[in-house]
Amino acid sequence: MIPAIILHEAEIELWETVAYYEEKTTGLGRDFAVEIERTIQALCEAPERWPLREDGTRRCFTRHFPFIVVYAYRDEQVWVLAVAHCKRRPGYWAGRG
Repeated sequence: MIPAIILHEAEIELWETVAYYEEKTTGLGRDFAVEIERTIQALCEAPERWPLREDGTRRCFTRHFPFIVVYAYRDEQVWVLAVAHCKRRPGYWAGRG
């Protein structure tokens, strides 16, 4: 399996969202973290499965939360650039990685 590198900014987004969901409902933050982990694992198993966009990134939607994992596949590695809400601040991650 291909390794994943999670940018610091994406990791912050992940843990802030985990805290937000956990505050809403106990266990929901953990569920979100597991969902993101599964999504990243899927990216590492088949990184070219999702379409390449003009900006050189790819996006994978999570199954149970309104989030996407934005990543780049370079040098035989998956670079996670953002863990982004689908309807908030589109494209804010431009320029990362």
